[in-house]
Amino acid sequence: LQLVESGGGLVQPGGSLTLSCVASGFTLDDYAIGWFRQAPGKEREGVSRINNDGGGTNYADSVKGRFTISRDNAKNTVYLQMNSLQPEDTAVYYCHALKGWADYWGQGTQVTVSS
Repeated sequence: LQLVESGGGLVQPGGSLTLSCVASGFTLDDYAIGWFRQAPGKEREGVSRINNDGGGTNYADSVKGRFTISRDNAKNTVYLQMNSLQPEDTAVYYCHALKGWADYWGQGTQVTVSS
C-alpha cells in the first residue's frame, strides 16, 4: 500500500508544474487527500486538501490563486497544478491520504524554483 508522487523538477520563477499522486494497492475514493511540503530547515506545512468526492477544497494562503488541487478517482490519482511558481515554493512535496484512522504518506517529489 503506497502513494507515489511524480511531476517535480526544476522550474524558473513564474513557471508551472503539475504534481501527481497515485495510489498503489488501495483506492483513493474514500480518502481525503492533502498535499504538504517541506523546505530545508522548515517544518512540513499543509498546502492544499481535497475531500473524497472532490466537492471541497482548501488552500494555504500562500498558494491561493496559484495552485489547484483536483482528483480523478477513476485513475486513482490526485493532482496539484502549480502556477506562478516562486523560489519560496521550493520544497519536497508530499501527498497524504486520510480515512478515519488510516493514513498514508508518499515519499515526496522535489520542486525547485530557481533561475
